[in-house]
Amino acid sequence: MNLTEPIAPAASIEEQCGALAEFLDRHRRVLVLTGAGLSTASGIPGYRDAEGIRRGRPPTEGPEFRRSDALRRRYWARSMVGWPVLAGAEPNAGHEALARLEHAGRIGRVITQNVDGLHQRAGTASLIELHGNIHMVRCLACDARQRRADLQVQLLQRNPALANVLAQPLPDGDAQLEPEALDDFIVPDCVACGGMLQPDVVFFGDNVPRERTEQALAWMDEADALLVVGTSLMVFSGFRFAKLAAATGKSIAAVNAGKTRADELIGLKLALPAQRVLPLVARLLDGA
Repeated sequence: MNLTEPIAPAASIEEQCGALAEFLDRHRRVLVLTGAGLSTASGIPGYRDAEGIRRGRPPTEGPEFRRSDALRRRYWARSMVGWPVLAGAEPNAGHEALARLEHAGRIGRVITQNVDGLHQRAGTASLIELHGNIHMVRCLACDARQRRADLQVQLLQRNPALANVLAQPLPDGDAQLEPEALDDFIVPDCVACGGMLQPDVVFFGDNVPRERTEQALAWMDEADALLVVGTSLMVFSGFRFAKLAAATGKSIAAVNAGKTRADELIGLKLALPAQRVLPLVARLLDGA
């Protein structure tokens, strides 16, 4: 099968997985870039539909979060209600297959746009969490860190009226909670200095820390191919890796059920869920 052309839609899943296994066999320093589509099988809602269009209301923006008391109350109230879904999520077969492929030397390193921590829990070793990890919270004044699970205890203690509220889960631990329920919500401050707390993630409108970006770009430079998994690449911090790979003549493969911003740059695309594809590919390569 010619790996410079997209797979024909009529190809079976076995044929498509065989093509991806061949891709990984030919490129031994593959950089993997993952996104929200990889974690939907773990029960975490994704941001976009199959056309790459964002669902729901606009996301929280960092500058406004730090400027507005009302927005911080809204964010933390919704997070308190939505946190149990994210906290209870387990790595799925896609995460586990990537860790297995890494340990077998079939892929190189992994960069994720996800903040859910599931790659770490699945056992991936060489990992950059491009947008941070929502399981940690940091103080914007003294930079002290604490576990998000510990902050959840404080949130529940100070806001018992919302302790048993049920709401529709949204991406990254958010929940569909009506604004009128938030007027009396109490947001805890840093226990070390009383400063403002923020999840240890890169909000929209903020920049990925320079050191993290530089390390990720160095990994792209060292790789001989790029595998995109579960991301539409609509956000530039992810799309830039496809652009860089294409500009330097590196092959790009993708496993994504919907459209991506880089479709014209991708040589091999499997429009299938990662949790179906990656375990089959790992098994094929085990016997290679």
